[in-house]
Amino acid sequence: MAVTATCSPTDARRFRSDYTSFRDRYFSGALTEADWTDWYAERLPAVLRHVTERSPFYRRHLAGVDVAAVTPAGLAELPFTTKADLRREMHAVLSGTPAEAAVYYETTGTTGPSTPCPRGPLDMFASDAHVEESWRRLFRARFGDRMPVIGLMGPCELYAFGDTFGDAARRLDACHVKIWPESPRVGFAKALRLMRDLDVEVVVCAPALCLSLAKAARFHGYDIERDLKVKLFLVLGEICTPAFAANVRSIWDADALPTLYGSQEAMAIATGCTYGNLHLSRPNYIAEVLDPATGEVLGDRGEGELCLTMLVPGIKPLIRYRTGDMVSLDRRGCPCGHPGPVIDVVGRVADQVVIGGAGFRADDIEIAVLDGVRGALGYQVVVDDGPDGRERLTVHLDLLTDIAGDSAAVARGVAARVRERFGVEADVRITDELDPITNTGSFVSWKAARMLDNRAGADNAHRAAAREAAGRQVITS
Repeated sequence: MAVTATCSPTDARRFRSDYTSFRDRYFSGALTEADWTDWYAERLPAVLRHVTERSPFYRRHLAGVDVAAVTPAGLAELPFTTKADLRREMHAVLSGTPAEAAVYYETTGTTGPSTPCPRGPLDMFASDAHVEESWRRLFRARFGDRMPVIGLMGPCELYAFGDTFGDAARRLDACHVKIWPESPRVGFAKALRLMRDLDVEVVVCAPALCLSLAKAARFHGYDIERDLKVKLFLVLGEICTPAFAANVRSIWDADALPTLYGSQEAMAIATGCTYGNLHLSRPNYIAEVLDPATGEVLGDRGEGELCLTMLVPGIKPLIRYRTGDMVSLDRRGCPCGHPGPVIDVVGRVADQVVIGGAGFRADDIEIAVLDGVRGALGYQVVVDDGPDGRERLTVHLDLLTDIAGDSAAVARGVAARVRERFGVEADVRITDELDPITNTGSFVSWKAARMLDNRAGADNAHRAAAREAAGRQVITS
């Protein structure tokens, strides 16, 4: 059986039993700090022993480390695992062979070689539990005792999206349909017809797709209010700022809430709630916050690059994995009652943009553009060298004037806000023909989709991959 591939049947049964008990107490809010100390003290050396025994890469990477003696306090003494390591080592990172997994996935490979991300039974058991609990709480808060019809709009060919959310829907006895508009076998016209015919109330997708669907609905003759029943977008895969979510609500009269923060490599790192917060799947990870420039550990909370050590003895646990994501991690409570620390994802480290001599995150730029804007079907920011040696920003906005109001007034407001926020000259141009690359969201990177940097020496290497992906985002399909 596959469950025996990466640990013995006895060890697997023990882990499931221990994890189930700990997880249930976690979700009920019954754990004490002493419980967490005991959990980490048991799980960390166990997973270190697991990877050094079974992964050729980690056997070399952690050579000379007394894994039984490593504690969370001493975790920083271990070397990082990076994306470059995963791309170089490929199957050698695995704690087993792909054939021993329950299911095989890969990363997208948009900016480098696709890397293997198989998952074993214990991986899915521990990770999917947090997705299921998140949806159980959220749907109860939003729909009471009934379950909505769910439209899953994400790729499911070598990616975990469709399987993860499809399994969660099945366990909750909720009807779901996989309708990926960018698939040549589906397209936007068929996706919209299915949304109408099935009374889909919840759509799970990337934030950018919320806007593409709205534009496609108008193109194909749908009245969003009359023909479609969408009450909730559950978004993932890229940042979704409050300004973006408010804009989506203005178009759809539906909330846009983050439902998952994760990756093919690290699985369901955090799951969403009805208040729009993401909660760290704390039993599965030890989280560190790093200075992205130096790698210095800033602690287990605060703002910086997220670094994860996975605690489940599956087929690809990663040790001190630098995610490349900028986050703000906080132990503050949430009105939803979920005990997990709140994690705000503010963009990729690589998406930082220097404007006026200062560095800005993706969410800084999106909020400056969209704050207070309604009826926007998309935006793009173009950066040029100005004649005075300072940058000049041009914001392109696609607006539904019946929702946005006076487009000239909107343009003046955005220009003034951008000038004030970034200290450079700014223009705003209203258009109904944005570059299709904006529809790709973070499929490649937020920067590649939302920013065109024309400055001398700018690195636009990711734009070619985003340009290729844009061909699959045609709303007339």
